[in-house]
Amino acid sequence: MTQATIDFAQFPRVALCHQPTPIEPMKRLSGHLGGPSLFIKRDDCTGLATGGNKTRKLEFLVGEALKAKADMLVTQGAVQSNHVRQTAAAACHVGLKCHVVLERRVPGRDASYEETGNVFLDKMFGATSEFRPAGLDMNAQAEAVCDKLRAEGHSPYFIPGGGSNATGALGYASCAQEIAQQCASGGMSFDWLVMGTGSTGTQAGLVAGFQAIGYDLPVMGVSVRQPHERQVAAVHGLTQKTLDVLGGPAIGADKILVDDGYVGEGYGIPADTTLEAIRLTARQEGILLDPVYSGKGMAGLIGMVRGGFFKPDERVLFLHTGGSTALFAYEDQILASMG
Repeated sequence: MTQATIDFAQFPRVALCHQPTPIEPMKRLSGHLGGPSLFIKRDDCTGLATGGNKTRKLEFLVGEALKAKADMLVTQGAVQSNHVRQTAAAACHVGLKCHVVLERRVPGRDASYEETGNVFLDKMFGATSEFRPAGLDMNAQAEAVCDKLRAEGHSPYFIPGGGSNATGALGYASCAQEIAQQCASGGMSFDWLVMGTGSTGTQAGLVAGFQAIGYDLPVMGVSVRQPHERQVAAVHGLTQKTLDVLGGPAIGADKILVDDGYVGEGYGIPADTTLEAIRLTARQEGILLDPVYSGKGMAGLIGMVRGGFFKPDERVLFLHTGGSTALFAYEDQILASMG
């Protein structure tokens, strides 16, 4: 039972998201793995531009942009960024322009990688874009673009990569409250929540939300990029900033749980475990995962089940963060793994 509730009406917000998103059992995958009871929170069904987790963050970020009387949204991400795609769509929804800075973060992709999947949808939504080589401070690059746009007479609102700041993380603090309310109304309970963690805003928001309302549900983040210590430090820092905004209690770094065993060769490079997770979830549940975030998150969940991390009678909730449009940018690799 929740011990408190958060009034999110106190924050500027724009309605972009289909919510609450459903929680569904994954009976066939649970049976196939022979482990605990697995469930999935369908944040691939948030509605905006094929859905995904960034839509919840953008409700608060775009709300703040409109309050600031911005005329355009500026953000950054990797070439196949789900966040960029949803930001471009959100800008269309509220009548703002959108400019994006894309990092060529993933090595060894052919030319079609910059034309298909999320990039195609970015163009559909009218976003203008420019590219950067890998390894730069991309938030600094995008902020420099904002300075240039201001000098040209625009009023840009900067959104960091992944929408991951204390404003964006409010979207997942709200989701934490939503999960608690769904459990209360549906007579459900879970022992763990598992998710892919990258730019940190989703995990930080969830942990901050559960902490603020006094709801005990540990959140295991499966890192898609950073090693354990760096990811824990980044998530913890944003969790505390989000709690400061919410007026919630402080939280120790020991509450931040990260498994970095499924990163593989790096961000945006599917490991064999990623490809297996995509295949199994598609064939067992008819659910599409993506090769960058949710695929690695599910690989972590599958690995934990096989490794005996969970007790057989536990109930585990997986947060689906969306991103299936990126599958088209990895078509040959995914089909080859299908056998």
